[in-house]
Amino acid sequence: MPRSTGMRAWCLGLALIVFAGRALSNDLPEYRLKAAFIYNFALFTEWPADIGPTLNLCVYGRDPFGEEINALQSKPVGDRRLVVRRVTSVAELTVCQVVFIADASGEGISHVLSALRGATVLTIADSPGAARQGVALNMNVMNDKITFEANLTAARAANLKLSSKLLSLATEVLQ
Repeated sequence: MPRSTGMRAWCLGLALIVFAGRALSNDLPEYRLKAAFIYNFALFTEWPADIGPTLNLCVYGRDPFGEEINALQSKPVGDRRLVVRRVTSVAELTVCQVVFIADASGEGISHVLSALRGATVLTIADSPGAARQGVALNMNVMNDKITFEANLTAARAANLKLSSKLLSLATEVLQ
């Protein structure tokens, strides 16, 4: 990717993270904004070279996004492209590099995290306390604004590095 194109994508992504959450009360559906956050989370993650040409973005459990997540299909993440998948069993998670854990109730998070232990997977949720349970990035809605927490221990365990620019926007960074 040419340097100027990469810089424009970086600036656009950073602006979206900073300003998107503020639009929640301005008629943009919550999960459209959360889909945009997920895309930017993938952009601001350093992926190991052996991942391959695609990043499978899997929505695990009951899909709260509907059509909103489909806008990410084939979007570029560096030299890779996103492929959106909806999965309902942990066995299907073996092909995923990004997992949004939609069913965070009960044993949902711990069950998924146990299945993904040791895998290079960016885990994301939008459930209270998910970052403390071991999810790498957890989104929250506070005062009609989408915010997020980061769990560096979880990201490092998955062999992923979160950008310092991304971390500077987190409401909490767990180490």
